[in-house]
Amino acid sequence: MADPNDTRGASPREIHIEKKATNWLAWIALILGILAALLALSRCNRHDAAVVAPAPTETASSTPPVAIKHVALPGGKTVDLAPQTLNYDLQAFLASNAAAPRTFTFDKLNFDTASAQIKDDDKPTLSALSQILAAYPKATVRLVGYADTRGSDATNVKLGADRAAAVGSALTASGIAAGRISTASGGDANPVASNATAGGQAQNRRTELVVTAK
Repeated sequence: MADPNDTRGASPREIHIEKKATNWLAWIALILGILAALLALSRCNRHDAAVVAPAPTETASSTPPVAIKHVALPGGKTVDLAPQTLNYDLQAFLASNAAAPRTFTFDKLNFDTASAQIKDDDKPTLSALSQILAAYPKATVRLVGYADTRGSDATNVKLGADRAAAVGSALTASGIAAGRISTASGGDANPVASNATAGGQAQNRRTELVVTAK
């Protein structure tokens, strides 16, 4: 009888090991799910940051507003003046012991091209000037008008004279005695800015005030 355990002469048996198939679809689905969750979390965080972020604040101007000062005048009256203006400096000079003459340039009294018309925006400046001169009745002034260089010499001399006269008329209309005011023309001489630019020309269309006595 043949021994069943005897493998001699028999064909070796083939052993098949079945590899377990990897479920790639499940892994892909899992990875996609994780990515989707991370994306949703990122969007949520951005939304929260947008909600809690403080509103932007306005940037303060580099030039602080000029504080108006209530300046006491002789006689008990007061006038509102901004520092670093002609009226403020003029009042301080008239109240001081400094000797005349002294020249002051209007910081806010420039004329349009070929015009001697005083602008409405400049009338408060002349009103305050009238109050100051009224408080110092001994002071006398000379008004000098100027022009830019675009006209002829004769035209600019006349423009300067007309501008000085216009300022003088505004002061006498406010009650300042005409005998305390004289006028002159500087034409296009002594520019305070370049006549090559529109801004410089505007600055040169100016009026100066000279305190001749106090």
